[in-house]
Amino acid sequence: MDPIVLALVLAAAILHASWNALVKSGGDPWVRLALANGVGSACAAAMVPFVGVPDAAAWPFILGSVAVHQVYFAFVALQYRFGDLSHVYPISRGTAPLLVAAMAYVFAGETLSPAGMAAVAIICAAILSLTFDRGWKIAPGKGTWFALGTSLTIAVYTLIDGLGGRSTADVVDYIVYMFLLNALPFGLLVTFMRRHVLAPTIRLHWKTGAIGGVLSYAAYGLVIWAMSLTPMTYVSALRETSVILAALIGTRMLKEPFGARRIAAACCVAAGVVLLQFSRG
Repeated sequence: MDPIVLALVLAAAILHASWNALVKSGGDPWVRLALANGVGSACAAAMVPFVGVPDAAAWPFILGSVAVHQVYFAFVALQYRFGDLSHVYPISRGTAPLLVAAMAYVFAGETLSPAGMAAVAIICAAILSLTFDRGWKIAPGKGTWFALGTSLTIAVYTLIDGLGGRSTADVVDYIVYMFLLNALPFGLLVTFMRRHVLAPTIRLHWKTGAIGGVLSYAAYGLVIWAMSLTPMTYVSALRETSVILAALIGTRMLKEPFGARRIAAACCVAAGVVLLQFSRG
C-alpha cells in the first residue's frame, strides 16, 4: 500500500475510535449518533458547491449504502446501550474484515494469500475470546449479538462503498453525496423516538455530537477514498487497528471492567489485521 494511503487510513482508524468513544461516553447513544450523523451531513453540504454530481452508475451504490447505514446506526446505538466500548467495539470492528474479505472475493475478485488466511485465524481466535466474561463464561448476550450485527452491516456497506467509489469519475463526488443523504432517515427516526426529550438532550450533548460528526465524516471519507485506490480487504483490515485505541479508551477513561483481557484480545485482533494488511502476495 502506498505510504500516504497507509498513513491516512491509520489516521481514519484513530478518528473512528474517537467518535465511537464520544457516542458511548454518556447520555443517549441514539441522540448522540443522530447528532454526529447530522454534523457529518452538514460537512458534506458545505462541500457540495465544490464537487460535481456523481455519475449515474454511482447512484445505486450511494442509495444502497445509505439504506445499509441506517441499519448500521441502529446496531451501533444498541450495542452501546447493552455493552461496554472495550467489549463490543473490538467484536464489531474486528469481525468486519473477515466478512469484507469473503464478500470482496465473491463480488470483486479479491483474494487472500496464505499469510492472509493466517491473519483470519488470528482474528477469529481473538474475537472468540472477547465473547467470554470472567471465568470463561459467555459475556452478556445482547451487546455481543448487536456487535455482530454491526459487523455484518459494516461489511456490506464497505463492499458497496468500495465498488461505488470506483464507479464514478471522482470519488470525492461519491463521498460528499453519500454523506449528504446519510443522516436524514436515521435523524427522522430518532426525532420521532426521542421527541419528548430531544431538545434538552441536544442542549446537553451537542458539543460531543458535533465533534463526533466531524471525526466520522473525516474517518470514513478517507476510507472510501483509499478503497478507490487499494483492494477493499486491506483497507478494511488496516482501518480496524482502531480496536486498540477503543479498548484503551474504554478500560482507562470509561473505567470498564476486564481491562487487561480486553486489551490483550484487542491487540491480537490488531496483530491479525496488520498481518492481513501486509499479506498481499
